[in-house]
Amino acid sequence: MTTSTPIDPQLNPQQRPVKVRRQSLLGRTTAFFVFLFERVMPDPFVFAVLLTFLASVLAFLYAPDAAPKQIAAAWYAGVFNLFTFAFQMVIILTAGRALASAPAIRRLLAKIADLPRSPADAVSLIVVVSMAASWVNWGLGLVTAALLAREMAKRIPVDFGWLVAAGYTGYVISTEGLSGSIALSQSTHGSALNIVEKLTGHLTPLSETVFTKYNLIPIAALFVLLPLVFRHIGPTAQNRQPADPARLQEEDDHAVVKEDTGTFGAKLDHAWILNVLLVIFIGSALVLEVIRTHGTIDLNIVIMTLLSLGLLLHWRPAAYVGAIKLAARSSGSLILQYPLYGGLMGIITTTGLAGVLSKVFINYSTAHTLPFFTYLTSMIITLFVPSGGGHWAVQGPFAIPAAIQLHSSLAGTTMAVAMGESVANMIQPFWALPILAIAGIKMRRMMGFMVITFVVSGIVFGLSLLFLLPTP
Repeated sequence: MTTSTPIDPQLNPQQRPVKVRRQSLLGRTTAFFVFLFERVMPDPFVFAVLLTFLASVLAFLYAPDAAPKQIAAAWYAGVFNLFTFAFQMVIILTAGRALASAPAIRRLLAKIADLPRSPADAVSLIVVVSMAASWVNWGLGLVTAALLAREMAKRIPVDFGWLVAAGYTGYVISTEGLSGSIALSQSTHGSALNIVEKLTGHLTPLSETVFTKYNLIPIAALFVLLPLVFRHIGPTAQNRQPADPARLQEEDDHAVVKEDTGTFGAKLDHAWILNVLLVIFIGSALVLEVIRTHGTIDLNIVIMTLLSLGLLLHWRPAAYVGAIKLAARSSGSLILQYPLYGGLMGIITTTGLAGVLSKVFINYSTAHTLPFFTYLTSMIITLFVPSGGGHWAVQGPFAIPAAIQLHSSLAGTTMAVAMGESVANMIQPFWALPILAIAGIKMRRMMGFMVITFVVSGIVFGLSLLFLLPTP
């Protein structure tokens, strides 16, 4: 919608009034949330600290096993339980950025980034690309979205928070895709997280969870809705904060390694055959692992694939080491924050607070509405336990017995937890940390836009569980 004053034909073009474009209601709503988050949202580390204190207070007030001594012990144990995952995230972040600095990958990203001709086109394209990559594998989606956002920001004067938020939006279908740990664990015989099998003796194949109407139809709807919605929530020209293309380019231009081959050690540093042999060795191990797990692709496989591609495309050991050193500079915040989330998960799991939350909704559920209320509960628990596998370990032992008791859909209840996890992740910065680090942007600038993704996807998945999930 535009407004203008009558134009005097005697005025030259420089003197004529300029049409002022009004923001839509959706755009103004988004602008409010961006304004709010920029002034209220603390640093991700502070956010994790506040959540820790909130969980401790809630556990003390409502959980059955939550004396102060138990809360402290649960937190301490939880910090160290997440160390493996924390290092995995550091590696995937570092390896992803190092891979992006390889000449071949930079050319590929540049070609994709050259396609859009306007900020709105860039935002729509990155939503679609990120959603497709996240459905295939969540780790791939995070890395792809961040790297593509950087390349697009070098070419188009688009608000960087808006663009990065569009990239992270694709992650909203990650737990409903091929690499979702909740659905995969229920289809894997003997998995420690296969609660359905432990209670019923039966597996839940992906044909009953991932490849179903109640999962695929909302995903298809979001593939259409989210790119369209994001086109209309961008900031006005006055409030736009584009990235500095020169800064991004400088960060991506890693130092050229001089081929000093005067010594035997220097020749080894530049011996391409070492990279090739290592890639062959890693590739053989990956094939054996995929065969052992019957085709399951987990985080470790994604990490080793990124490392292999980086080694191969940088070609020489010295070049890859240099790329890793530069990429590792952005991983510092993750090292500090993920252990805090481990402690937070320890409090929620050990004290029984998650069970209290789940039982509140179960008491008001029927066979038809249990998945929906499980979905709502999942959103709340995700704020405190944002890791998919850890979340399922907390909520699954309460949700599945309730489904059995009420004769509700076991597969639907399982996917309800996964859907709530992915939707709530849009306003929980745990999984946003890698993409923020790669993109090089503050969380508070991005999170205001994510409220829109949270609302749209929350409604779509909620309606699906109410109206598309068949009643047993």
